[in-house]
Amino acid sequence: MAPRRLKAVLFDFDDTLIDWSDVCRSWYEIEGPGLARVHAYIRGKANQPVPSVKFLIDVYQERTMQAWREARKSLIAPHMPNILFNTMRELGIDCDQLDRDAVIRAYDWKMVPGTVVFPDVLPMLRALRSAGVKLGIVTNSSQPMALRDAELIGHGLIEYFPDCRLAAADTGYLKPHRRMFEAALAQIGTAPQETVFIGDNPSADIAGALAVGMRAVQRIIQRSFDGGVRVAKPSTQRVFPGWENSSQASLHSLAELPAILDDWYPDWRNGSA
Repeated sequence: MAPRRLKAVLFDFDDTLIDWSDVCRSWYEIEGPGLARVHAYIRGKANQPVPSVKFLIDVYQERTMQAWREARKSLIAPHMPNILFNTMRELGIDCDQLDRDAVIRAYDWKMVPGTVVFPDVLPMLRALRSAGVKLGIVTNSSQPMALRDAELIGHGLIEYFPDCRLAAADTGYLKPHRRMFEAALAQIGTAPQETVFIGDNPSADIAGALAVGMRAVQRIIQRSFDGGVRVAKPSTQRVFPGWENSSQASLHSLAELPAILDDWYPDWRNGSA
């Protein structure tokens, strides 16, 4: 299949654009404040007894973990607001009394302290944008992108992604399900052969992108954990029969991306996208 011009590059979000390695907070420390604000809002609006904030958080966490266990098998994406409201109904809260949008505003998700933009991200986003390449984000997030946009704003990235910002919760499917990638292509308005996907997960990101006809680049992350070192290994196996090795690549820094694109789309730098 002859490649067309490069028109778009789609990125995974977490561990591709945003580095979580210095986040030392527990799930309770990250999610707890937002759920406490939701609890306070509910207490002010519900004309009925409301369970304790700790009980709400505990049940919500279990239901979230359960949803992710099922999702890993079915690829049906968990949906954070739905899980939250189903949890509240399970605890006997009359959600008909509540304004759904106001509850989510009370949750007030922000960027997580300790997360940072990888240092190689902004130079590459600027270079791609200068070449006329459209940029997008496709993330396996149970939070709709309307919530995760707060992180993009906090990290100073949102201006680079006006055309496509898509979370699994928005499509109903997790990568590598093809509908996740097809929805992103429809949103950004490019054909698969005109689009490159960059992510850190060989199964969800690389295999999924290749399956719909995109080229794919795996970002290899090396990190230290508890005194040990974990290295994310690039996939050396052809994940789908019929795809040539030239349809996929790997890199340790986005500074290596231009050379890969030069090989795949020799004229991408001239702004003809």
